[in-house]
Amino acid sequence: MIGKTISHYRILEKLGEGGMGVVYKAEDTKLKRTIVLKFLPLELTRAPEAKTRFVQEAQAASALNHTNICVIYEIDEVEDQSFIAMECVEGETLKARIRKGPLDLGEAVDIATQVAGGLAKAHSKGIVHRDIKPANIMVTNDGTAKIVDFGLAILAGQVRLTRTGVTSGTVAYMSPEQARGEQIDHRTDIWSLGAVLYEMVTGQLPFRGEYEPALIYSILNDTPESMSALRGEVPPELERIVMKAMARLPADRYRTAEDMRMALESCTRSTVPSAVASSGKKLEYLPSIAVLPFKDMSPQKDQDYLCEGIAEELLNALVQIEGLRVAARTSSAQFKDKAVNVQAIGRELGVQSVLEGSVRKSGDRLRITAQLINVEDGYHLWSEKYDRDLEDIFAIQDEISLAIVDKLRVKLLRDEKSKLIKRHTENEEAYRLYLQGRYFWNRRHEGGVQKGLEYFQKAIDIDPDYPLPHSGMADCYFSLGFFDFLAPNVAFGKCKEAALKAVELDPDLAEVHASLGNAFFYFDWDYPAAEAEFQHAIGLNSNYATVRYFYGMFLTAAGRFDDAVAQERRALELDPIQPTIRAAQAFTLRLADRNDEAIATSRASIEFDPNFFVSWLNLGQEYALIGKFAEAEEAVLKAVDLAGGTSTLILLILGQVLEPAGKRDEARAILDRMLELSKSKYASAQLIATLYWLFDEKDAAFEWLERAIDERDHWVCYSKYLPAMREMRSDPRIQGILRKLGLEAPP
Repeated sequence: MIGKTISHYRILEKLGEGGMGVVYKAEDTKLKRTIVLKFLPLELTRAPEAKTRFVQEAQAASALNHTNICVIYEIDEVEDQSFIAMECVEGETLKARIRKGPLDLGEAVDIATQVAGGLAKAHSKGIVHRDIKPANIMVTNDGTAKIVDFGLAILAGQVRLTRTGVTSGTVAYMSPEQARGEQIDHRTDIWSLGAVLYEMVTGQLPFRGEYEPALIYSILNDTPESMSALRGEVPPELERIVMKAMARLPADRYRTAEDMRMALESCTRSTVPSAVASSGKKLEYLPSIAVLPFKDMSPQKDQDYLCEGIAEELLNALVQIEGLRVAARTSSAQFKDKAVNVQAIGRELGVQSVLEGSVRKSGDRLRITAQLINVEDGYHLWSEKYDRDLEDIFAIQDEISLAIVDKLRVKLLRDEKSKLIKRHTENEEAYRLYLQGRYFWNRRHEGGVQKGLEYFQKAIDIDPDYPLPHSGMADCYFSLGFFDFLAPNVAFGKCKEAALKAVELDPDLAEVHASLGNAFFYFDWDYPAAEAEFQHAIGLNSNYATVRYFYGMFLTAAGRFDDAVAQERRALELDPIQPTIRAAQAFTLRLADRNDEAIATSRASIEFDPNFFVSWLNLGQEYALIGKFAEAEEAVLKAVDLAGGTSTLILLILGQVLEPAGKRDEARAILDRMLELSKSKYASAQLIATLYWLFDEKDAAFEWLERAIDERDHWVCYSKYLPAMREMRSDPRIQGILRKLGLEAPP
């Protein structure tokens, strides 16, 4: 078969074979991508009814688009032999991983969580896998788990390949009802995943037997050996999850795969990371908390900034404490003004406790209430009221923070306490102005960022040595430059100036070093200095999700894609609600030529938050790369609607999608509009250059690229790997551009 062309697939190499067929790596000669072909045994599809059922199953499975499901591209037939064309997943099977020994607890739970997510998606579409086992789970090089072979297990059941083609290992993952040959539903997959997780953790199967009848008897009658007896550091919560998944009666298992996924995610959030787990020490649960925005109970309802500010300051103080896990601000902020009970919030964020409170201002007097609630039972762990003068806000925050730490029984070392109660200004008015600046900056739109700048500057005018407003100024200018609200050479220059001042005033703020890293990256193109700042920020606060996201974008520009994906995944673990991080991961995957994964990530991001325009923008560009221009245009137009139709960035990308789709006049109209607009408002010179290249006006394209360098357009930092820029490599002038950027080789 090697070297042959089947349909439009050229066979490259044989990957393996088994009871379910022979597998080859192949090249899709139409779309120029590497795929996998699986040729099915004739006995699986010889019977007409079996073949019809297989086609129906494969059609349903091909409609599944999820990060943790291997994509089926098509099914076809040649010389009476059916085959499936599917995504080529670079990595190894989970079966191969387990052969090397039990996995780190953190890795095992992470893989099981991902598989549960994929199953939840399939089950929501009425599709049951029926053959979840380590051999049907691929783990990519960056740790992504993908389920393969949807739609095939039903065939094995119809033609009874148990003895001739299916190993006893497959039987070992069958649910009791499946082993008895009874009717099954989605809960059989939950049972099988429980068995797989048991094996990942212990290195052993939960049920064993030398022959198939003995193995089935064990599944139907025996109780698995305790996981903690086989591996002492297994936490009780993890063992409870596995045993619930493998309950003999389907009604006693998790109701849905999504319920199991949430339980696993909560377990992974509340246990020590795998590095500690693999050391052989007993795992301990980490105290965890979410700090909700306080409610404004003032008659005038004019203290919103103070409510959010107090919550953020408490969060920033608590995150300094070793041994306390704090949910990210954006994750907690989603519940503002929503009628959701605290227990539901705790389950959603995977925390053990929730702090909520209120602020009431009357004249110069404040009444602040705070209550710490145990998520498991809804009881109050602690509550307090503070009636103080407005100038006592610092003391109130200190009291609340120390009371929480005490109630959560976190060991408080001397240096940690100093961090907790550290004050960056003694001026109450400067502090209030700083809180108002953060309040407006967090809105991220142009007007909000500009308003934030005004408040930060007022705070600096009152207390020039207060470092936090300088950090806020840096963040505002970075946002203005990154989203093309202000010429980037101006915005990033001011970002650097403000960040350097903040570092001078207080070198121990992670946020400041993250901002400085962006300035070194986008303004100076000083890659070693930028990376040093990002790493220093992570060292100061490893739980700061934003710096992980920033660092991931930097690593993407450097072509270190696996490292970038790892940072972005960690950022999502820390702040799972933040759509910007999901969009960054899709961007990284697209530049890494992993477009199928990028599409799956963008779709998952849209499913999670359909109103975030960047995810639609990503999806449009990803569709354009595979020639789905109608879908690409639809996605970008959706981004235009969500952003209000005024973003120069989105309109320029729309032009890039329209031109290769044959809509040259519409694309040209966008270019002409941007050229006129660029006289009064910033429009990305790099994106304009790309449009000129599409119109085959190469001299103009390079003139605008030179302008992009002069203007410090941040998109040029990604020039080496942007798909739209790769065609320019045919022109020798591109090497001069890359040299100016320091991108002759990945930095």
